[in-house]
Amino acid sequence: MKTLTIGMTFAMLAGAAQAADCVDGKSAKAGFVLEKPGIRSEFRQAPGGMVAVTNKYESDSPQTQYLYAGLIEVFRDSDTGRLSMIPLGDLKKLFPLKAGAKSKTEFVRLSSKKVPNGTEILALAVKGKDIYKLGDCKIQRARGQRNNHRR
Repeated sequence: MKTLTIGMTFAMLAGAAQAADCVDGKSAKAGFVLEKPGIRSEFRQAPGGMVAVTNKYESDSPQTQYLYAGLIEVFRDSDTGRLSMIPLGDLKKLFPLKAGAKSKTEFVRLSSKKVPNGTEILALAVKGKDIYKLGDCKIQRARGQRNNHRR
């Protein structure tokens, strides 16, 4: 099991990302852009609790992702293919992310290039909160563990 941070910043770019203004829960609703050398990602609210992310790479074709609550990828599209992660349970039950919360959700991975061979389990365990530094900005987020495995 690998330990990862959970929250809206989970979907953000790591490393030397820079933002012109600090993003908070209120300003994120209007959308924001993160950039680092070679990639530009634009985050926008979408219906149904989704966050639409458009990634533009210097060396590859653009990619569009839809993340439920900015955390769980449910769709990805690019010139290299499409991927859908269809939840077999209610994703709304995973939120809000509170310390001590644990959940498991089963998904079917659908791709235009492969037939699914079983389901996948996404397990989340929220440990608490921490502060994530993004350039000069500090973002409070939930911290925990994420584990994906095939069934």
